[in-house]
Amino acid sequence: MSLTRRGFAALACLSMMTTAWAGSPAADSPDTALQAAIAGSQRTPAFTARDGARHPYETLRFFGIRPEMTVVELSPGGGWYTEILAPYLHGKGQLILGADDPQSSNAYRQRSGQRLKEKLAAAPAVYGKVQMNVFEVPGRLQYAAPGSADLVLTFRNVHNWIEAGGEPAVTAVFRSAFEALKKGGTFGVVEHRRPAAQAQDEKASSGYVHESYVIRIAESVGFKLAARSEVNANPKDTADHENGVWALPPTLTNKDKDRERYTAIGESDRMTLRFVKP
Repeated sequence: MSLTRRGFAALACLSMMTTAWAGSPAADSPDTALQAAIAGSQRTPAFTARDGARHPYETLRFFGIRPEMTVVELSPGGGWYTEILAPYLHGKGQLILGADDPQSSNAYRQRSGQRLKEKLAAAPAVYGKVQMNVFEVPGRLQYAAPGSADLVLTFRNVHNWIEAGGEPAVTAVFRSAFEALKKGGTFGVVEHRRPAAQAQDEKASSGYVHESYVIRIAESVGFKLAARSEVNANPKDTADHENGVWALPPTLTNKDKDRERYTAIGESDRMTLRFVKP
């Protein structure tokens, strides 16, 4: 671990201690309902195999989730976190997905949205209350009523939004999250982290993003950084791989080339940031 990373980790720990707030993981007893949702049979085995790298319990607790909340998940992809959030919020809360349009003119987005729609329809006991609304960057960002959400979450999507429209697109997405949240609501972001010493291209083509970039844009639309967590950190990840973050598990896009080395590194180093709407 470099001196810079040690310094950052220490700073992150200090930040977490000094920004504790009511309802944060440090103040609460264990959330058995969340533990049950993570252990539930509704989850895809290939998804649960990644729990050790994605830390769903610790991550969601850090973001302050509670079962009575209205929660928005942006760009849920195949539904990795949706499989946990839906049963957890089913009784008292509400899950809103900002997802690809199953009728999009973009073929990739159409397939993605249709797969998710079919996934929800196939298990109404789990997903029957979930609202699936259209969210496509940069132009379709009205996925929740203003001031309706307690928590907006996104997992490893900022680089996609950069690719879709650069900084203006990311700013528009972050502003939409700010507008969707109630006063005092939380915006939780997990993203592949690029070391500050490495340059980031305008399209974030490696999949990695500077943490300072995410914080700057979030603060520019009105958010306040409440805390950082290192729960999804991986100091073995140097973020300078051929074919970017996709060289690492689970994608291993380089196939047999340096496969053992990439497997030994594991999944990417990730920032985990909690912002609050004042």
